[in-house]
Amino acid sequence: MINELFGKCKYILVESINKLKGSDKRKALAQTAKEIGKGGQSIVASQFKVSRDTIRKGTYELESGFKIVDAHNAKGRKKIEGKMPKLMDDIKDTVDSQSQTDPNFKTTRLFTRLTVKEIRKQLILQNRYTDEELPSNQMLNNKVNQLGYTLKKVQKVKPIKKIPKTDKIFENIKEVRKNYGGKENTVIISIDSKDRVKIGDFSRGGKSRNKVKTVDHDFSSNYVAPFGILDLNNNNVDITLTQSKVTADFIVDTIENYWINNYLNMKNTLVIHSDNGPQNNSRRTQFIKRIMEFAVKYDITIVLAYQSY
Repeated sequence: MINELFGKCKYILVESINKLKGSDKRKALAQTAKEIGKGGQSIVASQFKVSRDTIRKGTYELESGFKIVDAHNAKGRKKIEGKMPKLMDDIKDTVDSQSQTDPNFKTTRLFTRLTVKEIRKQLILQNRYTDEELPSNQMLNNKVNQLGYTLKKVQKVKPIKKIPKTDKIFENIKEVRKNYGGKENTVIISIDSKDRVKIGDFSRGGKSRNKVKTVDHDFSSNYVAPFGILDLNNNNVDITLTQSKVTADFIVDTIENYWINNYLNMKNTLVIHSDNGPQNNSRRTQFIKRIMEFAVKYDITIVLAYQSY
């Protein structure tokens, strides 16, 4: 029917009217239906993919001269805040206790360690909500993001560059170097270990002038942990790799092997510069025990010069 009325102009008419919005579109549809005559509303509803109620509303607007304002803001589901006014405040109170600001100050968002499941659990325990009345986890996640929080992996705390004891630490190191540096019978070494690394053809973000191919994924169960000794007497570096953890026993065994291979029966004093790590600090009884056994075994004096407390 509409093809007979409009011929080749049908698609132009449909496209043009569909570009209109609200009252303008309804009145255009109603005017078209009126021009068609009997059965016009059904034809227009079918061709323009609209309901006849829309066309009737347009007819009323044409005849009365009143424009009906669409209440789009009243449509759809109501926000959860309308049903549970205190929910946002309760979420904020729950998350604030486990949040921190961006350590790089690149965003105003807050980082939280709580997952949405844990937030839901705490709301039930602390604020007497029931699981049925709370919104879905996806909705809770949206509300947490809306409040300016985001889930963040727990990061290591940045070391403080200077503490009240910093000057005292370096004064102690200077005193050790002054007392033992340059002596013929003294060996001065510095020790340190690094986190374990995976073994394999993996990309570690480095650059090369040659094209180097690596595997797609670094799924590997093979690791090594490096432990290094810097000999300050001759600037020699000795690196030992272990597939186990760098324990107190491993540290002392490695130092002992280095002593045997380089200074056995030649020196009688060993100064060890070290950080105050968990495996070799002055409160680590196994480390102190092994160091004392090492000193007694080879009849040498060992001085531990820690670079931090």
